Amino acid sequence: MGSDAYVPLFETKRAKGRVIRRLFAASIFVGIGFIVVYRLSHRPRNGEDGRWAWIGLLGAELWFSLYWVLTQALRWNCVYRRTFKDRLSQRYENDLPGVDIFVCTADPKTEQPIMVINTVLSVMAYDYPTEKLSVYLSDDAAHDITFYALIEASHFAEHWIPYCKKFYVEPRSPGAYFQSISEPHEAEEAKGFLAIKKLYEDMENGIITAAKLGRIPEEVRSKYKGFSQWDSFFSQRDHDTILQVCPINI
Repeated sequence: MGSDAYVPLFETKRAKGRVIRRLFAASIFVGIGFIVVYRLSHRPRNGEDGRWAWIGLLGAELWFSLYWVLTQALRWNCVYRRTFKDRLSQRYENDLPGVDIFVCTADPKTEQPIMVINTVLSVMAYDYPTEKLSVYLSDDAAHDITFYALIEASHFAEHWIPYCKKFYVEPRSPGAYFQSISEPHEAEEAKGFLAIKKLYEDMENGIITAAKLGRIPEEVRSKYKGFSQWDSFFSQRDHDTILQVCPINI
């Protein structure tokens, strides 16, 4: 088995200022000891007023002293751990389970289709074995605009997912990515960036235009038989279950 299988999944670093923290804890411990000694050396005699109050104070001080001592087990040697999530798939890729991710939307007027599709694309591009990842979009409004947007997104995903894996893109929502990053300087990456950005802008313009017009281009509607389920008898409150699968080829 190669050495790559044994790369650590996390690293541990000691916290700074441990000496100062321990000196401070030691001073508190000495102070607690003085309080207990004082309490025991000034106990009331039998029949003297305040005996029950003294017992209550001693019990409280002993309890909180014990609590403080026990908590120092966690604070005495403070460390910070940094995880490497990307290495998880390198070590256990064959053993990772299949994952189903559901994205829900309700109304294309209040939740813009392009926003929903950016969410879908971001989870499709997760750093996870592609063949073990299934993404479902549930539209309570059962709107054909959402279905059209999903079809466009499935075509774009065939380019977007390989691009993300090749250049380690972050964030993986294309809308957020293109707004937060400028054109790369390296020739190969810049070429890929411009090409994928052009594809995204074409998809975005098509979805936004369809949402504004409230209808799907006729050439698209005739191309996909799934649109035949939206007919004159269809309404958001009265319709059969519509289930469509949009496979992608990567």
